[in-house]
Amino acid sequence: MNDTLPKTTSLGKWMALAAALLGWLFDGLEMGLFPLVANPALRELGVPAERVVAWNGVITALFLVGAATGGVLFGWLGDRLGRVRAMMLSVLTYALVTGVCGFATAPWQIGALRFVAALGMGGEWSLGVALINEIWPDRSRAFLAGLIGAAANVGYLIIALVGRGLTTYVREFRAWLLEDVRASEATVEFLLGPHQSGWRLLMMLGALPALLTFFIRLFVPESQRWEQERAKGATSHWANRDLLAVLAGSLGACGVVAAWAASDVDLHRWVGAPWALPVRITATVLGLIVVTVGYIYPVAAFVSRLAQTADDAALRWPPIIRRMLLAACLSGVALLGTWGTTQQAPTWADQVTADPSTRQSTLPTARSDTQIWSAIGAVVGTILAALVADLLGRRLTYTLLCLGSLAIIPTLFLTTTPHDGAYYLLIVFLAGAITASFYGWLPLYLPELFRTSMRATGQGFGFNFGRVIAAIGVLQLGNLKALFQPLGWGDGHVFTLLSGIYLVGIVLIWFAPETKGKPLPE
Repeated sequence: MNDTLPKTTSLGKWMALAAALLGWLFDGLEMGLFPLVANPALRELGVPAERVVAWNGVITALFLVGAATGGVLFGWLGDRLGRVRAMMLSVLTYALVTGVCGFATAPWQIGALRFVAALGMGGEWSLGVALINEIWPDRSRAFLAGLIGAAANVGYLIIALVGRGLTTYVREFRAWLLEDVRASEATVEFLLGPHQSGWRLLMMLGALPALLTFFIRLFVPESQRWEQERAKGATSHWANRDLLAVLAGSLGACGVVAAWAASDVDLHRWVGAPWALPVRITATVLGLIVVTVGYIYPVAAFVSRLAQTADDAALRWPPIIRRMLLAACLSGVALLGTWGTTQQAPTWADQVTADPSTRQSTLPTARSDTQIWSAIGAVVGTILAALVADLLGRRLTYTLLCLGSLAIIPTLFLTTTPHDGAYYLLIVFLAGAITASFYGWLPLYLPELFRTSMRATGQGFGFNFGRVIAAIGVLQLGNLKALFQPLGWGDGHVFTLLSGIYLVGIVLIWFAPETKGKPLPE
């Protein structure tokens, strides 16, 4: 490191860690928010009951695509302008736009706003991980990686507790608004909705993280590793025109979502034609090619420009791109595994406890209880996974996490229901701990694959491109259910089938480099 640059003070390190942990906490809050309110929100916005699941899948897919794009976009900004300034912009983006969701009047508006909010959320992950790993010493990396994953799941837990509290005390809250706050009847009706779900209010509360930007601006120091790269002139090789490729990539991803979502949300009638499936498959392949090329192009262009001015034999873009693609696949396994299975557990809990005549759950807190105990397990699992990876090595730990996920998912969905009480909650806890543990492993491993000058972009692509894979997978849930319905398969069988993605991860990880005990690449 350049000796002319000031060292980061102890206070600066703790301020950076606090800002990053709060950012990840609010990330988890954003991720857990919509699954909690999707059903009442979409019903209130006029979506028929039989289309709620489909619209939920489309909005979730758009959210994942937005996060993938944001990981590359804000990662680029972090490598070009600095970690701290880019982090401020990312937090402001997802906070304010999430708040605006509370004023939506149509389901497509929620989809569009969730896409934009996710841009900031995906960016905050990559920026925070890069900043913390560069400011703190190498010996702290494993514990910090565990905290990163745990913080997001604490946010997931908080929004579940808030939702449960609103469900339990909605009448008291309504009376408080009318009598103590003296809000008008129309305002209370707007905030709480005709069914008293309060989804608009919860969305508006999502704007609170915007206050974090002032903390970041005042107290968080910039990464000295990045400052060193800027002093050498390396950051100037990022070009604004390269972002056109990222835009093309995001449009390609949205095109894939549209191809699979069209019939599900009744946007186009033609998809029922016999030739619709080949068209969808073709659109998916072409879309993935556009996404991949669009998202990796800025890094390839940067490395090519930097190589022309630097005498460094390691500056070749093919091996860097290979690492980015490998990181994306490893992340994709984890993301598809969770978004396609355990993330569906709260909705599944509502369904399996529903009264067939009313379609209302006979256990009103089944959804929130499932989310709460899954989040508690995830907090524990993410911390333990990072510590175990530092002890056993990155590759062996990833393998064990895949094996554990293969075992716990069918246990959850095929052997128990919310009616089983404490036993069910124990299995939910274990499922959350095991399947979410990857989110303690990934922030430990991904920064170790890339140099400082391209770390935010490289790991941002690696983690967030997995969200595109997860988005496509989530859109297939309805198709898989319809395909296996004649066999008498329920949702639990489909989730178990989808958990087979972990077998891919068991193979892929052994093609990745082992980085245990090695310092971050300069």
